[in-house]
Amino acid sequence: MKNFHTFFVIALIAVSFQSFAKIYTGSNDEITGTWLGKLKVPGLELRIVFNIKESESGILTATMDSPDQGAKGIRVDSVIFNGKNIKLEVKAARGYFEGTFNQDSLTITGNWNQFGSSFPVLLKKVSKIEEAKRPQEPKPPFPYKVEDVSIKNESAGVTLSGTLTLPESGSSFPAVLLINGSGPGNRDEEIFGHKPFLVIADYLTRKGIAVLRYDKRGIGKSTGNYVQATTQDFVTDALAAVDYLSSRKEINPKEIGLIGHSEGGLIAPLAAVKSDKVDFIVLMAGPGLPGEDILKMQSKLIMKANGAGESEIQRTAELNDKAYNLIKTEKDSIKLREKLNNLFENYVNSLPENEREKLGKDPEKAFASQINLITGPWFKYFLSYDPRPTLEKVKVPVLAINGSKDLQVPPKEDLDAISKALRKGGNKNFKVEELKGLNHLFQTAVTGSPAEYAKIEETIAPKALDTI
Repeated sequence: MKNFHTFFVIALIAVSFQSFAKIYTGSNDEITGTWLGKLKVPGLELRIVFNIKESESGILTATMDSPDQGAKGIRVDSVIFNGKNIKLEVKAARGYFEGTFNQDSLTITGNWNQFGSSFPVLLKKVSKIEEAKRPQEPKPPFPYKVEDVSIKNESAGVTLSGTLTLPESGSSFPAVLLINGSGPGNRDEEIFGHKPFLVIADYLTRKGIAVLRYDKRGIGKSTGNYVQATTQDFVTDALAAVDYLSSRKEINPKEIGLIGHSEGGLIAPLAAVKSDKVDFIVLMAGPGLPGEDILKMQSKLIMKANGAGESEIQRTAELNDKAYNLIKTEKDSIKLREKLNNLFENYVNSLPENEREKLGKDPEKAFASQINLITGPWFKYFLSYDPRPTLEKVKVPVLAINGSKDLQVPPKEDLDAISKALRKGGNKNFKVEELKGLNHLFQTAVTGSPAEYAKIEETIAPKALDTI
């Protein structure tokens, strides 16, 4: 689930190309190599890696990795080094690193600059980067069949690329489709070095259930435009995937279910009421309340978990109320952006100096990035969408689960809303369950804050898998 208030989460797009660079006429031997640092942004701590190389002609090139986000080989567009100072520009992330090289300690002291904000980073030269421990991640050979598949969404002109896992022997298998949460998710729903959908697919296929998962449109090997897509567009993709499953001779067409995580939990009910091929649905932290309500609760919970004071939380809540109201009422896109710009400018000017400093040297750029997000088609749709009328129409069996420490989709309010909607619609075959101690990703957590996601070795708690 997207979080409007995590202003400075680094957004990276993995592109495996070499960079352009400028030449430093001295020796580059000590600056070449692997440089590791920790980027501390509000609520998160992410490792950042620069891999600097020198060509035979003396040109410095580099790539950037964000291991905790599963991003590698990101293009560094320019490397400028004069023997002491270095600048690495990463256009894909709309940011750059600038620092001072210390030859004696083999460190680079500097700042990561992005969206008008600056974050201190100390880079240290290392021989290798330790892989994050993910003990649940399955490794081949697998005791089941793994097949790369293409799924045609004819109505949208989109081809989805996915993976179908099938039990080794037998026929007429029950099957599930895994549906991603918000954001540019791939078929494994890869996030902070975890691959939840890979783990779920492996677990279920070993138990005799076929599983289909796919890259979202415009992501990975799938075609289409991710940026312009809304939840309704993703519903058509899910329906195309259901049709694909029902066409496979190995699958029992009367036993096809949907498992949706986060936004996928919005998509699953919408697909279930549009297709008689869906036999059951599982909602993993699927919102049962309007998007605006979820975002407001999410903001307060995450800010509190990250140590924000009540006055700061209240000011942010008031800002959000005004921003959301503008998005819902102003239909002219140019006027909307102007009003949001004025709103954010007044907000910054009203902040105490210590809080204004947290926004960096150029908060206008930071807010410009947020305005691009919240005026986009996905956010506008999500903000106003109320899932309850759709849930009232769902007649197939439903399992809805939330972690008790989920700060992104608050469990009590969420499960209550889902229960009431299903009951109101006359669905008597459903179960809701709050799983103790689990966060939004269904990991065993301490606080539930997104800051923990990458640090937790567990990808998904066994009790969540067993419940499903």
